[in-house]
Amino acid sequence: MAAELVDLVDRARAGDARAWEELVTRFRRLVAMITRSFRLGTDDAADVTQTTWLRLFESIDRVREPDSLAAWITTTARRECLRVRRSRARELPCDEIEQHESRSFAAPGRELIRDEHRATLRAAVHGLPDRHRRLMATLLASPTPSYADVAVALDMPVGSIGPTRGRAIELLRRDPGILALAN
Repeated sequence: MAAELVDLVDRARAGDARAWEELVTRFRRLVAMITRSFRLGTDDAADVTQTTWLRLFESIDRVREPDSLAAWITTTARRECLRVRRSRARELPCDEIEQHESRSFAAPGRELIRDEHRATLRAAVHGLPDRHRRLMATLLASPTPSYADVAVALDMPVGSIGPTRGRAIELLRRDPGILALAN
């Protein structure tokens, strides 16, 4: 995967438009995750996203370690988020800044992968038939409800919750997005 990213960055440096599209597609969720973590409005998030890609375009020749591009993008997007927040003259409590720093610098790649897995699972659950989708959404709630609570909420016999859940899980196991995660 690292060699593929190095090749992609090299192609982007050479002006390959498809390589740029692939970079944006690959790291779009990372930038979106960062803008969401700063609770930016839609317009501000769009500005940060656009500026982050502009900075990468301007600096791609200076990226020394292409396999660390996620960290570079994370740092750039965070700086842009902070710049936007400062320009809006809004206060950000110190504790919140520390949380952003510890989360973002600890393992940006790990967070991205976790978020991609969650998004894939959400999409797979969304694709389930209505009865299965509602059951899985209810069971995935936090805190996890009891079967008695689920039965009342969904107007479903307690005895059919387990078998319906099993069928839903089997459908999820066959979902192409879930199968791709397993490989």
